[in-house]
Amino acid sequence: SFTTLVSVPRTTDFQIDMAASTAAIEDQRPSVVLLASPNNPTGTAVSADDIAALAQATAGVGGMLVVDEAYAEFRRPGQPSSVAGLADHPNTIVTRTMSKAFAMAGARVGYAAAEPSVINALRVVRLPYHLSAVTQSVACTALAFVEELQSNLQLLRDERDRMRRDLESRGFVVTDSDANFCFFGRFRDRRRVWEGLMDRGVLIRETGPDQWLRVSVGTPQENARFIEVLDEVVVDSDLMSDGDGGST
Repeated sequence: SFTTLVSVPRTTDFQIDMAASTAAIEDQRPSVVLLASPNNPTGTAVSADDIAALAQATAGVGGMLVVDEAYAEFRRPGQPSSVAGLADHPNTIVTRTMSKAFAMAGARVGYAAAEPSVINALRVVRLPYHLSAVTQSVACTALAFVEELQSNLQLLRDERDRMRRDLESRGFVVTDSDANFCFFGRFRDRRRVWEGLMDRGVLIRETGPDQWLRVSVGTPQENARFIEVLDEVVVDSDLMSDGDGGST
C-alpha cells in the first residue's frame, strides 16, 4: 500500500489536540491532512485560529489540508467557515455537500472551494460525467431557494439549542454542537438506553465513544417526544455515569 492513515485522538472534551496534531504533522510529513469541522458525531467545530495553525503546519511539510464542512450550514453565529481563510492558506481545500442542509443525500452532490490552481488540478483527475444532468438540475433548483433554506436552518438551530438546554437540565453533558444533532452522555450502559428508546419508537444513533449517544434534531413535536421517552428510559439513575467519557 502507498497510503498510511495516521489518526490523532481528540481531547477529553472532543476538541482538536493542537500540540499532538502539529507534532504528528511534523513527524509523519503527510501529503494530506483531513479535518472535519463541525465534527461527526460530536458536532464540535474547529476555531479559525486552529485551522490556520494546522494549515501552516501542513504547508511546512508540503501537504494539503482538507477541511470537511459537511455540516457548516448549521454552525452557530460567529463560527466562521474555513473558506474565509483560503486566500491566506492556498494549501487548504474546503469541501461541502448538499446531503445535509439541503436534504439531498440521494443526489450525491458536493463541491470544493480552493485556490484556482488547486481546482484546476482537481478538474484534471475528476471522472468524466461524474454528475448526471438530472442531478445538476436538481442541485441548481435547490440553490434557487437558498433564502427559504436559511429560514428553515434557523428554526433547526433554535430547536438544537433548545434540545441542548432540555438535556442539560436533566443532568446530561452535551457537547457544543455546530451541526444538526446533539451528542450527549454520559451513560454507564448506553446500549440499554438506546434499546429503551428504540423499544418506544424513538431511534437515535449509538455511535462514537462509549458512554455517549447522538440524536438528530427533528421537528418540535419529534424533539419533545424524544425528551419524553428519554425521561422514561433513564428514570433508573444507575444508567448515568459519573466518570469521564473517552474520546476518539
